[in-house]
Amino acid sequence: MLYICAMKMMRAAYIVKHGKAHEAFEIRETAIPTAGPGQVLIKSEVFGLNFAEVPMRYGMYREAPPLPFIPGYDMVGRVEAVGQGVDPSWIGKRVAAMARFGTYAEYCVTVEPGISEIPEDLAAGAASAIGVQYTTAYYSAIFSMNLLPGDKVLIHAGAGGVGSALIQLCKWKGCEIFTTVGSKEKEERVRALGADHVINYRETDYLTACKKLLAGKRLEATFNAIGGSSFKKDMQLLGSGGRLVLYGAAERMGQKGGKLATLAMLWKMGFIMPIMLMAKSRSVIGVNILKLADYRPQVITTCFRELMTLLDQGIIEPQMGGEFAIDELAKAHNMLENRQTMGKVVVRW
Repeated sequence: MLYICAMKMMRAAYIVKHGKAHEAFEIRETAIPTAGPGQVLIKSEVFGLNFAEVPMRYGMYREAPPLPFIPGYDMVGRVEAVGQGVDPSWIGKRVAAMARFGTYAEYCVTVEPGISEIPEDLAAGAASAIGVQYTTAYYSAIFSMNLLPGDKVLIHAGAGGVGSALIQLCKWKGCEIFTTVGSKEKEERVRALGADHVINYRETDYLTACKKLLAGKRLEATFNAIGGSSFKKDMQLLGSGGRLVLYGAAERMGQKGGKLATLAMLWKMGFIMPIMLMAKSRSVIGVNILKLADYRPQVITTCFRELMTLLDQGIIEPQMGGEFAIDELAKAHNMLENRQTMGKVVVRW
């Protein structure tokens, strides 16, 4: 007798071609993955959007899998199954999770260190933000350096997901915060979060504005998701012992020209001579959470768990940038790409 076992299926948002959001995404049915050794299977409540997924959609992200693939780094959901070697008590628990791609789906597998239990009453969007965005901010501002009360720090794109997290963490450390935004609405948002000096980069050059506000003093740290010409400007603002943290290259987005445009952006950043960094006692720190997760997963787990403690203590309050239905995925991506969001954007199935 022949028995036919029906394969359990799920929906997932694939990037099927590079380009604009309405052309790049396609909702497909695919088999629900199986949790392997050390892994958990999570049924999605929401998945989060991150700016890194915008250049990924344009084919500008080196780590991305070949087309077609399911993107996504973070989600909130409930553990449905566990693989060999994983504590079975995880089954049924509501968790915030990080994964190496694959979260734009109704189900996703990830490794056990990539999940953290969350309260039933915690908003899904807030929990999702703790994943990539707050982890990036925590690693950049807390794990990688020792900020002191009174330190002057510059945070680019302060109303964004990582930017708003950085403002809260730096305020917790007692820093004097300078931040850039691109609209009046965002100015109000970052002031409410605790920014001391807000510069609208659409109205004035932030280098000129910062120099005036500093009145001859220098910054102790800058947090830069822009790259390009802003890199040189930030270096001019750093004092001895200053640190420039680079975790993005948003200036490249929206520019045509392919590889030539990328090379032009790199040229604008200039060249760093290690001997000059030593002479002025300055540091440049590059942050790529995906690489850290590959080679030092214990660091990501540590940041993730410590953030959950700060959330429980009320020290951080993740900012929501909007919740969208799955059929609004392209709209949400376009808004993220065009910097029309503030805080964490999530998509619900």
